[in-house]
Amino acid sequence: MAISLSRRTALALAFASISVSVSGGAAAQAAADAGRLPDFPSRPITIVVPSPAGNVNDAVARLIGQELQAAWGQPVVVENRPGAGTITGTRYVAGAPKDGHTLLLTFTAHVQNPALFRNTGYDPVKDFAAVSEVALSSVILAASPEFEPRTVAEIVQWVKARPGELAYGSYGVGTTGHILGELFKREAGLQLTHVAYKGGAPLANDLVAGHVKFGWIAVGTAMPLIKAGRLRPVAFAGAQRSELLPEVPTLQELGLRGFEPDAWMGLLAPAGTPAPRIDALSAQVARIVKKPEMARRMRELNLVPVGSTAAQFQAKLAADLQSWSRSIRELGISAE
Repeated sequence: MAISLSRRTALALAFASISVSVSGGAAAQAAADAGRLPDFPSRPITIVVPSPAGNVNDAVARLIGQELQAAWGQPVVVENRPGAGTITGTRYVAGAPKDGHTLLLTFTAHVQNPALFRNTGYDPVKDFAAVSEVALSSVILAASPEFEPRTVAEIVQWVKARPGELAYGSYGVGTTGHILGELFKREAGLQLTHVAYKGGAPLANDLVAGHVKFGWIAVGTAMPLIKAGRLRPVAFAGAQRSELLPEVPTLQELGLRGFEPDAWMGLLAPAGTPAPRIDALSAQVARIVKKPEMARRMRELNLVPVGSTAAQFQAKLAADLQSWSRSIRELGISAE
């Protein structure tokens, strides 16, 4: 018996639906299998975070760990090893077995510390294999809402009219905020006192209260206060505007140089880890970071997801080490 046109159409649509479903499922499975190796991972993976539990780096390590565990079926343990400005945990990973089962989730301090401390015990580029840049975690110049100057140019004019009378705040000696603050002084020709706070929260509190008129603060710390109108963003460090606050200019746009390196968060392994394992890890991390749900959760942490290749991140490490080291050396900053 001949099949009617309507039945043929229905069957065609059904087969098309099955084909799309199978194709979509195959694509999803292919993504989940990205970089899968027959012998790796063969045991639990440890992600070392060289800072205390409960901060944004710790949160990101746990998010990535959950996804790696789901993809590879091996437990992923996040281990916090804070101390000496990230040096303690970093040194531990540098000396770990070179098999891809011990990783470091770190941030910009990784390439700043060798110029800030006399002996870290490792080379931030040569002793590590880059896996992937995970996210950008920018630093912003923010001001107290009642501070009269509204722009960088107005702040510069205001400070120059009152040499030595004003101070800027940072979230600690030797932090990115401190380095940027001293760079700002030099590039704009300002006489300013540095007030180093013990972390971003106390700095934010004093900015809101007007005890310090402006300062350099991590955008993640500042964002809730910016959204509430209690803190005013002035300018970003970094080569490009941040998608978190796209209306806020960069210092580079405003003609100030040396502020191009952006603050980042990334995953590293000990140098000498086999390249296929690095590639497998890099493919997985890039896939994870670019998942819509993961990207959304990172933006909730006020991070901009990246998910780079190992080669891209390795090149960034080398360039940033050179740039930050030069600035720290020329500015005479030390964390000791």
